[in-house]
Order: sequence, then C-alpha cells, then structure tokens
Amino acid sequence: VQLQASGGGLVQAGDSLRLSCAASGRTFSDYSAGWFRQAPGKEREFVAFVSWNGGRIYYGDSVKGRFTISRDNAKNMVYLQMDSLKSEDTAVYYCAHDVNKLGSGWSANSWGQGTLVTVSS
Repeated sequence: VQLQASGGGLVQAGDSLRLSCAASGRTFSDYSAGWFRQAPGKEREFVAFVSWNGGRIYYGDSVKGRFTISRDNAKNMVYLQMDSLKSEDTAVYYCAHDVNKLGSGWSANSWGQGTLVTVSS
C-alpha cells in the first residue's frame, strides 16, 4: 500500500484543519490505519488509530477530545479532523497503514510521506 498525505498548512491556535490520506492498493480496507506525528527535535508520536472497518478508534492522550480520525474504504481514504489546534500540535503528520499496538507503543507497516502542520500562537 502506498500512502499520500495532504492538507497540512499554517494555521492559528484555535483553528481547525483536516488532513487527508489517499491510499493505493487493493488491501487498504483489510487493515487498520492511523496517524502519527513528529515535531522538530522530538520522537515520533502516536496520534490516532482506526480499525479496518472503523469499529475501533483510539487516540493519543495529547489529542483526545480535539482530533477525530475516520476512513472511507470505498475511496481508500483516511482523514484526521483536527480542532482547537495548539502550538504544540506543530509537527509533520504521517498517515500509516496496518497500525498495531506493540507493548506501550504503536507501529505500522506502511508510511506516507508526511504533511507539515504549523500552528502559530
């Protein structure tokens, strides 16, 4: 599966932004998907997970209540709606496929190229 993320940009604190991830490959709908982010000088952070059919959804603690993940298997798309953005949300956001919980962390088998989100305070 190949993934192409888009929708990043420069916004002000409190604004909303929606990221999109277009996937190619026949197996997209068979596996989970998710979003991760990496801020400058920091490690990659788990943001959100959605199971293959959308029945299970999980969020990282820092985005709970503000971000919403969704997927449309008919269109091979995954979305991340980000509301009430904060300056600490500034990062490169990566969509991922076949996301799994490993111990206390998360990992994925396929990654997109990332889209930059910058939130000014």
